[in-house]
Amino acid sequence: MGDGKQARNEEFQSFMVGRWPRLMRTAFLLTGEQHAAEDLVQSTLERVYVSWRRVGAADDPEAYVRRVMINLHARKHRRRLKEFLAPKDDSGLVHEIADTGDRIAQADDRGALLTALAQLPVRQREAVVLRYWEDLTETQAAEAMGCSVGTVKSNAAKGIAKLRAIPGLAETVTHGGRK
Repeated sequence: MGDGKQARNEEFQSFMVGRWPRLMRTAFLLTGEQHAAEDLVQSTLERVYVSWRRVGAADDPEAYVRRVMINLHARKHRRRLKEFLAPKDDSGLVHEIADTGDRIAQADDRGALLTALAQLPVRQREAVVLRYWEDLTETQAAEAMGCSVGTVKSNAAKGIAKLRAIPGLAETVTHGGRK
């Protein structure tokens, strides 16, 4: 009996260690603040750990974890807690290291892009982050956000349109986004 629990703990730990950087990146893009992102990932993993037997047996545990994270983030937003994408002093931040091949990482000014993301409403930001930064399909993003594919398409399109309207970002969004 103890061996089964230890095996689950090791499986969870392996999952957590392997996914931590990507979960942190997504959480940072959603919350806009390093400490809030860490809290969101930790809260997500805490909830997932409690249900790890079910989560680990799922077809796509990462999608399940992503959905938990989006739900926790949305719940926080519903409480009307204010979010800041870029703190006034970023000296204490651990800056994200982009994945190789990440088109958005090729933007000349990531700070401008992060600031622009902060201006989007939460659902549009979620759709843009999941579709274009995390490179999820519309179906995967819909599952993560708990909405229809049409809602993802609509929110992503509106978000990209708002980003394109920001002077200096139009070229970045056009080259980094899908057409």
